[in-house]
Amino acid sequence: MAQNATIYKVELSVCDMDRHYYETHKLTVAKHPSETDERLMVRLLAFALNAHEHLEMTKGLSTDDEPDIWQKSLSGELDVWVALGLPSEKVMRQSCGKADKVMVYPYGGRTAEMWWDKVKNSTTRFDNLQVINFSEADTAALAKLASRAMKLQVNIQDGDVMVSVDDSIVYVTPVKWKGAA
Repeated sequence: MAQNATIYKVELSVCDMDRHYYETHKLTVAKHPSETDERLMVRLLAFALNAHEHLEMTKGLSTDDEPDIWQKSLSGELDVWVALGLPSEKVMRQSCGKADKVMVYPYGGRTAEMWWDKVKNSTTRFDNLQVINFSEADTAALAKLASRAMKLQVNIQDGDVMVSVDDSIVYVTPVKWKGAA
């Protein structure tokens, strides 16, 4: 019998001084049975980094043809496609054809570096693709913050990110591997 998703209630306050975005999002996030706390927290961080009033979580791991997070225009076009982990070159190519802006957030240390070495040459033609890596140490520290009911504060300034839950603070340094043209 298949396991059910675990529901997380998250109050995500985003203070993005780089984009002048200041908003609190009340999210109900379904954590797939195969999803780790690390991936869940990376998903929330990716949401915060791209926060917008129309940004929303998708079915994620449950579906192959949807990203983890997306933003659609009022007329239904895909404005932003956010994928986590190590998507194939084919998936990135298809994503870049579907959305105006594609964000990929790899993580996993050496595994992510080997993935990027393998796919980076095939991504040069995609002007709408950005790849931003999170270090293994940063994502492991984020995983420790996970709980079923979270008040998460994310502050972004000059590209640096501070994530806090209660009295715990994690500093994350996103590393841009590929920027949009």
